[in-house]
Amino acid sequence: MQLSEIPKIKHANSDNFFLLAGPCAIEGEDMALRIAEKVLGITDKLNIPYIFKGSFKKANRSRIDSFTGIGDEKALRILRKVSETFDIPTVTDIHEVSDAKMAAAYVDVLQIPAFLVRQTDLVVAAAQTGKVVNLKKGQFMSPEAMQHAVQKVKDSGSDKTWITDRGTMFGYQDMIVDFRGIPTMKEYAPVVLDVTHSLQQPNQSEGVTGGRPEMISTIARAGIATGADGLFIETHFDPTNAKSDGANMLDLSRLEKLLTDLTAIRKVIKSL
Repeated sequence: MQLSEIPKIKHANSDNFFLLAGPCAIEGEDMALRIAEKVLGITDKLNIPYIFKGSFKKANRSRIDSFTGIGDEKALRILRKVSETFDIPTVTDIHEVSDAKMAAAYVDVLQIPAFLVRQTDLVVAAAQTGKVVNLKKGQFMSPEAMQHAVQKVKDSGSDKTWITDRGTMFGYQDMIVDFRGIPTMKEYAPVVLDVTHSLQQPNQSEGVTGGRPEMISTIARAGIATGADGLFIETHFDPTNAKSDGANMLDLSRLEKLLTDLTAIRKVIKSL
C-alpha cells in the first residue's frame, strides 16, 4: 500500500522513512496532546510522515497490579482528539476480536501485538475493518514466518498491512535485532523497526520490564541503514514516571537530534 492512502498523513511523498511515535499508553489527554504536538513539530521540520501512537489499553502486563489504562472509550476518545486537533493519523494496538471494530471507529491503523500475531481471528477482524493493519513480528518467530500473517490480511480482502520487527528473544531476559530480517520481510510488506521495544529486557524478577534506552540511537541508525521503511519509537517527556514501559522509552527532549541524524542517514542510503 501507499502511505498516501492513510487519511491525514503528511509528507507522504518526501521519500523519507515514516514514523509511528508517542507514549506507550494513553495516560491522559494533556500528556497525549503535549507529546503529539512536540513530535509533529519535529516531523514537519524534517518532512517525516508521522502517525501518533498510543495504546488505549495495555492487556499484556507482568503483574495484575500493573497499569492497564484509563478506560477504553476514554482513551480512544483522546486518540480521536489528537487526530482532530493536529490533523494527523493515529495507531493503537488491539488484543481481542471485539476491539477491532471498536478501535477502528477512532484510529487509522490497528496494531496486532507481537504475542498475538498468530491469532487468526484477531488478524482477520482487524483486516476486515478496512484499516491499515500493523503486524508486529512475534519475538518467537522467524522473519520468513511473517509472510503467513501478511497472507491472512490479504486473504481477508485487504492489502493494507505492514510488518514491524520488535526484536527476538535472546535467552530469558534480553532481546536482539537480526537486521537480516528487514530485507527478508520487505518481500512481503513494508517493514517498520520498533526501536524501543527491541531494547526491552523482559521477565525481570520484580515483574517490571527493564530496558536499554542508551542503545536507541544505535538500533535506529542500523534500521535505517538496512532499509527499514518506517520506525516505531515510544517517547515520553518523563520516561521515569511513565505508567508503562518507561525503562525503554526515549526521552522526548532527545527525539529531534535522533530524527535529524536518521534523516541524514536515509538520504545517504537512498543516494547509493
